[in-house]
Amino acid sequence: MKKTLLTAVVGGAFILGVTAGCGGVTEDTATPSVAPSAAPSAAPPAKKAPADTRTPGQKNAQRAAESYLATAPFSRTGLIKQLEFEKYSKADATWAVEHVKVNWNEQAAKSAKSYLETQAFSRDGLIQQLTFEGFTAAEAKYGVDKAGL
Repeated sequence: MKKTLLTAVVGGAFILGVTAGCGGVTEDTATPSVAPSAAPSAAPPAKKAPADTRTPGQKNAQRAAESYLATAPFSRTGLIKQLEFEKYSKADATWAVEHVKVNWNEQAAKSAKSYLETQAFSRDGLIQQLTFEGFTAAEAKYGVDKAGL
């Protein structure tokens, strides 16, 4: 009986010791668990990012253009006109639109689908509407095709 009790106590103490060592790390007393490598890696020095050469007007116009494109479809010329309406200079608006990442064909498709959700259009009528908004004829046809007309 004493031997069983002693074995249980020693075993319990061992389990407590092991589980106590498995607890979470607190505060800044932790040491890294990865051993340092034998030789430092010879990675090439990181290249510096090019300096931002945008003017404040260009930077703000680009941010505005990206914001507009995130909320509604625009043609290239329609987006420039919108930025000019917001009092950006023609130069800053044009620069911004040339520097946003956008697929104008997909913008035409989104615009065409949006029109068809609320109005009835013939194929030619929708192409005409999209070109009126500033999409090129090719972009308008692409958009109408993607919209299913």
